[in-house]
Amino acid sequence: MNSFNNIKLRLLSYGVIAYLLLAFAWWSVLLFTKNRDAFYARRDFLRILLVADGQVKTDEEFYQSPDFIALERRYRRQEWMILGEATVFVFSLVIGIWLINRGYNKEVNAAKQRRNFLLSITHELKSPIASIKLVLETLLKRELPREQQSKLMNTAWFETDRLHMLVEDLLLSAKLETAYQPYLEPLNLSELLQDLVYKLRLKYPAAAFHYRAKVDNPNLTADKSGLTSVALNLLENAVKYSPGSPHIDVRLEQLNGSLLFEVADQGIGIPDKEKTQIFEKFYRVGNEEIRQTKGTGLGLYIVEQIVKAHHGAITVLNNEPKGTIFRIEIPVGDLETK
Repeated sequence: MNSFNNIKLRLLSYGVIAYLLLAFAWWSVLLFTKNRDAFYARRDFLRILLVADGQVKTDEEFYQSPDFIALERRYRRQEWMILGEATVFVFSLVIGIWLINRGYNKEVNAAKQRRNFLLSITHELKSPIASIKLVLETLLKRELPREQQSKLMNTAWFETDRLHMLVEDLLLSAKLETAYQPYLEPLNLSELLQDLVYKLRLKYPAAAFHYRAKVDNPNLTADKSGLTSVALNLLENAVKYSPGSPHIDVRLEQLNGSLLFEVADQGIGIPDKEKTQIFEKFYRVGNEEIRQTKGTGLGLYIVEQIVKAHHGAITVLNNEPKGTIFRIEIPVGDLETK
């Protein structure tokens, strides 16, 4: 229904635009005609005056007279003025239509993304809550062997951790829009990455994480919580968008006074045209294969905003033979002095 209403609104807009252009074209032709008729009337009146005064006797003398030449020049200037105003009007109308259409498309896309976000966040919240509830109901109603209890508790812990991360992303996303300031503290980035890789190996036993560091001094002044969220989002995405048994390469290097952090996967990859859009809030790459994965479209938005807050840069590259590389460069030093 909404799609049908949007089509009707767009057709109505095109109809109004077409009417304006046709009306303007008609008035332009009419103005040219009136200007020409006025010129002919002034020309004939001028000829009568000049003949009556005896200044001209033939048409050739009249057309070469200074009075007629001045009259014709005024007429030509008026023609160019009408043409210039018509050109400016059409140009302004086209630019206005383009701006309005771009704004309309942005609003439509934003509305779609918000709707998709609400649907996905509802599912993301309901799924772990339902799992935790089921585990608790099972433990309360049944006497289970220790091994089964432990398995259920691990499931509940996993879902609780997932729910906690989701809430943290929502809160951080809201904070990034208002007054996010990195809490600066000394941080060993290599130790942080090793700790996260260790935890994710336990969480995703089917995935193979390879960590490699080539740095003399991995220390920097940064927001530990923020960079943890950055690394965790990238690593989780690498697993999420890699079918089968994922192979994830995590690299840390030092380059010209900055720390270079990379996460490379061998997954489905990202089309070139969407490599800038993926950092928009609520955006998710639009093919069906990725749509089947869980997510809210907040992760990469959070990553980019936190990296920017650290005066860093993030780049998306193609991996070989397939997959994606996320490369983050963060300057070493005190952010308060930048």
